[in-house]
Amino acid sequence: MIDVKAIYEGTEYHTPERKISWLSRLFPTFSFYLKVLLIVWDDNRKIRRGKYDSAEWHNGSARTIKALEMSGCRFEATGMEHLKDIDRPCIFIGNHMSSLETFALPALIMPHGFDLTYVVKRSLVDYPIFGDLVTVRDPVVVNRVNPRDDLKVVMEEGARRLEQGRSLIIFPQHTRSVDFDPKKFNSIGVKLAQRTGALVIPVALLTWAWSAGKMVKDFGPIIPSRTIHFAFGEPMEITGKGQEEQQRIVDFIQSHLKRWRTEN
Repeated sequence: MIDVKAIYEGTEYHTPERKISWLSRLFPTFSFYLKVLLIVWDDNRKIRRGKYDSAEWHNGSARTIKALEMSGCRFEATGMEHLKDIDRPCIFIGNHMSSLETFALPALIMPHGFDLTYVVKRSLVDYPIFGDLVTVRDPVVVNRVNPRDDLKVVMEEGARRLEQGRSLIIFPQHTRSVDFDPKKFNSIGVKLAQRTGALVIPVALLTWAWSAGKMVKDFGPIIPSRTIHFAFGEPMEITGKGQEEQQRIVDFIQSHLKRWRTEN
């Protein structure tokens, strides 16, 4: 369990009213990435000095959320009441839309005592500048080439992280996409929970404000007019083969995406 200062109180987070600078209004993408590079540079400096821990990871995540808000974006996050009073590591399973959720989720989850890491593809570990921030969290690394090999790695390494008291964030889609396709949303997270007895918490997200880039997919234009949404569901115990729970996760994500897109 860790102790960090949350960016929100209660069970929801809504971006407070704030003043947006003229630079951010005119050039939100430039404004945001300038702030992010400063955050990443600062965190990498702490890593080199051996002073980067779970609390610093949370703080960097919170600063990234604030950087998006200072660039004109709005966050709406609900369901954090489901993260309270859980006394064991969990597996957070959600759809994957952009780089935003990778940066933002720690600040929403860790204030409830969870120590976190991700299941990530190898290219993120090897990423220039940002790779050290991923590696220092000791993630479960998959190659996304052979599904059987990835399943074996997640079953073995994921179970080891859970035994160490760390919760996992898993995005079961093969790749990030603005459109959610249940057929490409595999059950690897549910299988891990079934084997280890971990609780599963579904996560629905709409993070299209951080769009995909044409040259570099991870870093595209920031579009402040698109509200950023996160929702956490009730913890699940996996019973039987987990097919019912897998469908509940899919339904949770689809229903929230449908409502959010209608409201936006």
